[in-house]
Amino acid sequence: MATGIVPTDKTPFTLRRATGTLAEGAAKLAAAIRSASVESVLANANRTAVRKGATGALGSMSPKPLDWYAFDSGDQETTDWYPQGLTCGEDSGSVSVPVFVASWYFKPLPPVVERGIRVTFLSPKTLKYQHALLVEAKPDGSYGAINIHAGGVAWHGDLLYVADTSRGLRVFDLRQVLDLRTAQSDLGDPKRIGRQGGKFHAFGYRYVIPQCDAWRVTGTDTRFSFVSIDRSTSPHTLITGEYLENDPNGRAVRYDLPLTGTPRDAFVMSQKKIQGGLSHGGKWYLSQAANGTTNGKLFVATAGTVVTRPFPIGPEDLTVQGGRLWSVTEFKNKRIVFAVAL
Repeated sequence: MATGIVPTDKTPFTLRRATGTLAEGAAKLAAAIRSASVESVLANANRTAVRKGATGALGSMSPKPLDWYAFDSGDQETTDWYPQGLTCGEDSGSVSVPVFVASWYFKPLPPVVERGIRVTFLSPKTLKYQHALLVEAKPDGSYGAINIHAGGVAWHGDLLYVADTSRGLRVFDLRQVLDLRTAQSDLGDPKRIGRQGGKFHAFGYRYVIPQCDAWRVTGTDTRFSFVSIDRSTSPHTLITGEYLENDPNGRAVRYDLPLTGTPRDAFVMSQKKIQGGLSHGGKWYLSQAANGTTNGKLFVATAGTVVTRPFPIGPEDLTVQGGRLWSVTEFKNKRIVFAVAL
């Protein structure tokens, strides 16, 4: 059985644009609520990460990561929200400050109302961070929660791409991070969303980001489990791939940017349980999860070889910033953004 990256048919991952009324709804919402820059969101961030905290996430990993940032105690202890995706300012190339962006999905226990997905803007310089709710805007000027897993996130230019497991990619414009404090809103209501009673609600969140576009996969039997950016290729490429529980035949696919929907190439990863993957400098980096108490693994693969390296417990999506490989971990009290050498 193959152990490295093996080329395969790219056709099933062809995408078609499916904007529908998304751009119209996002524009209408942006006309009613003032937008904030990513730099402004970080300057006003309301939470603080702990450098080299939540050491339980490391498990038996040796050597330890080069650096890591732990989310605060509230985000460590919650059983409602789980980190999944990770991207960064270097992926974007359009932001003036260092920043990570992590995606989370809501996993409520009944009778709690579904709250969808959110992203976190984290400054590695100040350790301050801020959550923002991702929403689907409607042509009538309201919006609702997006109930998907958000297993991966990638930022290129002004656009944020979020993995939608069975459908493809959802797109958000980070020039439209909307600050509800600039409109008639109720930030104290944790149970309501959208425009109700003449006010905007977002489950208590200050910021919302409306979906502006979508790309739907045309093939069948495909999964979009993670997303990443490779800026070492020309043109830059967007990578997505499949998490398969007990099957090493999950595929990774690359698309040239700007996105047209036609895959550049596709590969079988030859490893099961891949939570995050990216290509960089001619190599592939794949993160493999185990469970909430067992360390994951990092595979560094080429066409014919694979090297296994130690990783923390619960590793997810991957990104490159500052010449290092970064990932995020998902389990309760073990939630960190961490770096290892490329």
